[in-house]
This record gives sequence, structure tokens and C-alpha cells, in this order.
Amino acid sequence: MLGLPVELLYLIALLIVIIVVFVIFKRPIYEAMLLGFLIMIVLLGKLDKLFYYLIKPSTNTLFYAIVAFLSLAFILGKTDVVSSIIDFILSIVGRVRGGAGYVALISSTFMAALSGTGPGNVAATGVFTIPAMIKTKFPRELAATVEMSASSLGPMIPPSGTILLAFGVLDSIFPGQYTLSAFWMAVWGIGIWFILQRVVTLYLFCRYYKVEPVSKEDIPSMRETFKNGWKAILIPLIIFIPLFFDFKFNQTFITNRLGVEGAKAFSNSVILFTPGVAAIYALLIGRNKIDGGLNLSNLYKLFKKGIKEIVPVSATIYFAYCISELFGDVNLGGNLGDYIASFNMTKLQLVFFFPIFTTFLGMFLPGSSQVAIFGAMIVSGLAAVGINPILAAAILPAITGALEGMTPPLALAMYTAMGIAKSKMKETTLLAIIWVIAHLIVAIAILAQILPIPFL
Repeated sequence: MLGLPVELLYLIALLIVIIVVFVIFKRPIYEAMLLGFLIMIVLLGKLDKLFYYLIKPSTNTLFYAIVAFLSLAFILGKTDVVSSIIDFILSIVGRVRGGAGYVALISSTFMAALSGTGPGNVAATGVFTIPAMIKTKFPRELAATVEMSASSLGPMIPPSGTILLAFGVLDSIFPGQYTLSAFWMAVWGIGIWFILQRVVTLYLFCRYYKVEPVSKEDIPSMRETFKNGWKAILIPLIIFIPLFFDFKFNQTFITNRLGVEGAKAFSNSVILFTPGVAAIYALLIGRNKIDGGLNLSNLYKLFKKGIKEIVPVSATIYFAYCISELFGDVNLGGNLGDYIASFNMTKLQLVFFFPIFTTFLGMFLPGSSQVAIFGAMIVSGLAAVGINPILAAAILPAITGALEGMTPPLALAMYTAMGIAKSKMKETTLLAIIWVIAHLIVAIAILAQILPIPFL
């Protein structure tokens, strides 16, 4: 059909199914994802492995971490603990137009760099930043996408695993020619441009939506908020300190004592237990806000109410993982890569093509999978037309992992943010696309060497 490879037709078919089910029939997005997954199973002849693909995502630690953090967000809202944190943020930035949004950009970018995951970081930091933005007159969809875009920087800022994977691609093509430290500096140089892009985009959004500073009479006193809510302000530390400890000592202290596999298990334990500990702490300090007090019966009623908020988002993310597992198993990406390599495109064509291509892949494939499947082709292709190989490899996390969390229908970071902000799908998706386009423009400008890289 039109000379297109069958793998590309499968991706187009999946996109059509999701659009028809969600837009035309107006069914929930998780139903569209499930139906798309089932149709792909049949088309790819993998019906015999249906239960394998359905069960496989249940072994993914990040999925459980996202659910745990979504549950934490629900608890923080119902116990009113998050109000103390929001008031403290407002006491600092309330006088600045869109101040809570800039706090979200700074804090979420920093935390995402430690965790290396966009969706997980949205769940961890969004429970504080998104309500703070909404309280300062941000539309819910804007609050969700600001957090989404900031957290999506995680996979492209050291020490993200996607960055190490990209360096592995570079080293496999040019063994021993580049050091990891030089590569990290190049990635940081690229990251600076994307951080600036998000600051400018946020500024323009704040102007467009007429986000105003909080009125002086509504800005709480910093001294009073700290005095009355210092227990709640400790919650971000309860989340941050274990993640920072794992980041700081995982490759040395922990690995030397537990071994590589033990250190990996420790990291998984940290990301899973941290939201649980924070949730228990929030329940204890916010017990007076729970109707009837803190007991098993009231906890059951509390979480029963949360099912409608937590499960739809979790189901969407789960079925997205199912689709990724299926595509990885049939080597869909590898076959597409062979087809693209046959075109022999020019430098300018490749500068535009690869970011657009990975944006399209981000609708279906996680960034790490894209790097693993297409990384060598992208780096060698760009290097062959005269682009610095270290730049070609350093841009990989930005055009794969960073975009994956923002690009519907996969858009795990967007769905997670929506679950916290309670924003509508259509409005949030439209704003997410604007963030994606802005990110894409910067990526192309960097590859075209219009934007210089400071450390390269």
C-alpha cells in the first residue's frame, strides 16, 4: 500500500482506533487504549501471548510507583495536608505573575533529573505544584501541562538512565573516542536550551491566560504558614531525601555492599516505599481532617472514594505499557529503522526528519525503547552527514524520553498530571501538543546548529 512498510501501517491503524473510540464514540481513553491493544494483538498474530502482554506491565516497578504517588495525591487532598504546603509556596511566590508555575518548573526539573522518569516525577512533585498553580488562577489543563513539561525533562538531564543508554550507543559506534564526562556536559548544554524554552513558553501562557499574582490580602504570611504547617512541609523532604540518597550513593556505597542486582532492587524499593511512607505520615498529621477520625473503617471509605480518580489514569498507563511490550516483542521499531535507512536523506532532511520521527514514535514507544531500537541508526545517520557524533547522541534523550511522556496517546506524564489536576482530556491534549511543538522546534534548532551548545 503506497510502498509503506507494514509496521508503519500498524502504527497508523493503532492511532486511528484510539482516535475513533475516544473522539467519535467519546469513550474513556483507557478503553481506547485497551481496544487498540487487542486489535494490534490480532493484526500482529500474537493472540497466543495475550495474557503475557497483559501481565508483563505488572512487573514494572515504575507502574506501581505511579499508582502509589497518585494515591498519595488523593490522600494529601482529602486530609487537607497539601493546603499547608500550597500556602507556604504562595507565601514565597504569590506576588509574581505565574509564580507557582516557575516553582513547578524549577523543582520538577531538579527532581526529575534525580529520578530520570517523567511520569514518576509528575506523580511525586505534581501533588504539590499542580494544586498550587490551580490556586493561583492557572487553568487546570495549563497546570497539568506545565508540570508535565517540566517533569519530562528528567530523561534528558543527568543522571537519567536514558542518557547512559544514549552514551552506550555512541560508544558502540565510536568506541573509546568520547568520555562519559564530556558526553554529560554536552547533555547539560542541550538541557539548558530546553529549560529556557519552557520558561519562555510558560511566560507566554501566563500572559495569554492572564494569570495574575495572588492579591496581597490572599498571600499568607511565611512565618505563620511555617509555624502552623511545618509538619506538612516535611512531606517533600520525606520524598526527596530517599531519592537523593539513592542517586548519590547507588553507584558506590550501595553497589559495593549489595552488588549490582542488590543496588537495583534497593532503587526499586526506594521508589515504591517512599510514597507509602509519605502517605502514612500524611494520614497521621492530617487525621483530624478525616471524617470520623483515623480508623480502618474510615480509611476504607476514604479509598473507596479514590477509586474513581486513581483507577482510570492507572488503567490508561497500564495499557500503554502493554502496547509497548507488544511492539518491542515483534521488533516493530527495528524493521521501521531499516526502512528509513534506505532513503539516504541529506543533512537538512535528517535534521528535520529524526525529531519528527521520534515524536511520532513517542505516541507508542517509551524513550528508552526508542534509543535501544533506533539509537544507532539515528547517531550514525546524523554523523554520516557531518553532525558532531557527540551532539547526535546527546540529543537522543531529548527527542525520545522527553517527548514520550508528552505525546498522546502514550503521554504517560500527561495522564498522570491530568489525574492530579482533574483536567479535561481535550483541553489538556491541545496544550500538550503546543508544548511538544515548542520542544520539537528547539530540538531541530540544536541539530541544525542554530542554537550553540555551551559545553560542546
